[in-house]
Amino acid sequence: MSKTDADPELRDDAMDRFPVPDYEDLSEDLQERIAEETERAGFTPNVFSALAYKPSHFRAFFEYHDALVEDTALEREEIEMIVVAVSGVNHCYYCNVAHGALVRIYADDPLLADQLVANYRTADINDTHRTMLDVAVKLTERPTEVEAEDLEALREAGFSEEALWDIASVTAFYNLSNRLAMFAGMRPNDEFHTLGR
Repeated sequence: MSKTDADPELRDDAMDRFPVPDYEDLSEDLQERIAEETERAGFTPNVFSALAYKPSHFRAFFEYHDALVEDTALEREEIEMIVVAVSGVNHCYYCNVAHGALVRIYADDPLLADQLVANYRTADINDTHRTMLDVAVKLTERPTEVEAEDLEALREAGFSEEALWDIASVTAFYNLSNRLAMFAGMRPNDEFHTLGR
């Protein structure tokens, strides 16, 4: 099936701890958003199926997601690197696989996502990105230990003040996303495993 003729399909196996609604039963705005993403990806990512369970939360989640990727001082590959490094330390299967595919696509690197999931500190990345991920992972694992020196390290690595905010925002959002995905038992689409390889 090509990316232009994929029909939205909310899969019952998108998550195993809550029911997935029928696409036809959703409000028009949710149907439109899901149809747009299905058109873009060529399949309906399971996170859309899962979050449709609670429409008001679906709207808020994806509005914030869109703000994070559209109104940012970061490159898209940097956003996805943060997501995968954070999801790696959180052991979030859904986000490791789905955003691993996006790292491969945006970084144009078939190996980077696997390196980041396994251990971002040994990944083939530059010192700037290592500093970025050091702070993101610290904020994930030991948030009470984040200090002004961590922000200064990001500045010294070349990040703007807006980028510092964006690094923290992406990190915080995907910590939320990881925990929700694990709680609900979300499963990544099979298609994600092979994208960008």
